[in-house]
Amino acid sequence: MANSVNGHLALLVLVLSGALFLHHLPQITAVQILPSPHQSNASDFIRTSCNVTLYPDLCYSALSSYANTIQLSSRRLAGLAVNLSLAEAKRADSYVRNISQDLDSRPGVAEPLVAEALGDCVSCYGAAVEQIKKSLRQLKRLKAGDVSFRFEMSNVKTWMSAALTYEGTCVDGFELVSGGALKEDVTYRADKLKKFTSNALALVNRFADGV
Repeated sequence: MANSVNGHLALLVLVLSGALFLHHLPQITAVQILPSPHQSNASDFIRTSCNVTLYPDLCYSALSSYANTIQLSSRRLAGLAVNLSLAEAKRADSYVRNISQDLDSRPGVAEPLVAEALGDCVSCYGAAVEQIKKSLRQLKRLKAGDVSFRFEMSNVKTWMSAALTYEGTCVDGFELVSGGALKEDVTYRADKLKKFTSNALALVNRFADGV
């Protein structure tokens, strides 16, 4: 009789233990698949910050993958945005330089207006790259509480604005060029670059204002 009671008790304990394990299993699984609070907060911070830009969707898609690096830092956010703008400017600069050198091998586009427009783009993108580089170097040198912060940030904003102007000038040079695949490609790339630089400038302004 005692053995029977002990056996029932052991079975009951086993059933209860299994039920408790199954009850907690969904909670364990949910914790594993959810992002960490820090990453979630950083993503929200990036999305909110990007709302000050003209192209918030592009801003968020470009910067959200850097959430762990950015965290809640406006300085890191602005720096990464400027860095992405620089990468785009370098790609655009390399593209127009290669096209300009290969004009003779592209039938139907080797006309004086195209050559002149591409030459303008080479000059403008080269200048834009230098302006963005200066901005990035200045951002890296900034120190918290530095008395020259406002002056240095003013320089960054001036250089990023100049880069945006240079990028727009490239497209202006193609206004007199008849339509075609080359013009469409150059215009598309220029428009993409201007959006990156515009967003970077907006985030620089946000950081400068202490938001």
